[in-house]
Amino acid sequence: MADRVTDKASFLLGERLRSSGKTLAVAESCTGGLLAGAVTSIPGSSDYFVGGIVAYRNAVKTDALGVPSRLIASRGAVSGEVALAMAEGALERFTADMSIATTGVAGPGGGSREKPRGTVWVAVAVRGGVRYSHRFRFRGDREKVRRETVLASLAAASELLSGKGSDAS
Repeated sequence: MADRVTDKASFLLGERLRSSGKTLAVAESCTGGLLAGAVTSIPGSSDYFVGGIVAYRNAVKTDALGVPSRLIASRGAVSGEVALAMAEGALERFTADMSIATTGVAGPGGGSREKPRGTVWVAVAVRGGVRYSHRFRFRGDREKVRRETVLASLAAASELLSGKGSDAS
């Protein structure tokens, strides 16, 4: 997973977290721990990284992150609303200042007409009310979708810390 682009994005986010004095937690589904791995690949990441939850099954999203089961039932696990609920759950459970959540269909199977393979939601929550979610549609095999999701996640969090991000979209 580690490559120069991911390392650079992880380093940049880490520097922004460190300089702002903020901490980070993650809640991952489709990335299966790759996001936490990218964040912790940077020496000194213990200064800002609190922890993460890999919530692959819906029951884990509900039990470990507090995502309402009725939300998953009505919107689907791959949705902006569930991604935001995952991010908020990680924010609270880890008492972090910022959290990132990922949920999507990495493939090669799965997906539907409405949510085809490569459909991913990334959400970022910042203590104090800033919330961001964005849908992506990545092309490529499973590993490419997962890698692109990690890069998009790191970039979204970094942009919010730099003041360039926006509220939920």
